Amino acid sequence: MIAPAMLSFLAAVSLDAAEAMNERSSPAIARYGSIVPVPGAAMRADPKLNYRVAFSVTKAATRSDQINPGLEKVARYVNLLRAEGVPGRRVSIVVAVHGAATSSLLTDEAHVLRYRSPNPNVELVTGLREAGVSVHVCGQALAGQKIERTSILPGVLVDLSALVTLTTLQLKGWALVTD
Repeated sequence: MIAPAMLSFLAAVSLDAAEAMNERSSPAIARYGSIVPVPGAAMRADPKLNYRVAFSVTKAATRSDQINPGLEKVARYVNLLRAEGVPGRRVSIVVAVHGAATSSLLTDEAHVLRYRSPNPNVELVTGLREAGVSVHVCGQALAGQKIERTSILPGVLVDLSALVTLTTLQLKGWALVTD
């Protein structure tokens, strides 16, 4: 049996912990990659580790007016690491976009020409870049889909090939997350 005074103490400690979690969990990328606390989770992010992670994003959204789910997954990961208190200096993330997902990186103007609607991913890609994520697009996919470099969002890096980017990063010890 727990004494009432002890219950009050435990409730106060739990409330303090919840408030601390809320302060830490302000998302790095607002409006995208929403997360929820999971008290007692068996595996958590380790703030002492260096997170060097490459994401391979190949799938397009179901419709051209929807957010790309692979890019949203990257935002969720960034927000999870932030919520767990992993310092930004310990996080290096590269997202390599290729295949059907390539059009997710079009400027609004280019997206309108192709799909008759603005690109819904512009704000998300900007948020990823502002959070320190390096966004890359496959040069082979651009050529294969007849997309000009000038049609790609500012700040997106054009690589020789996503295959080369991803294998090079893996050989350097980076973790790979695929969609």
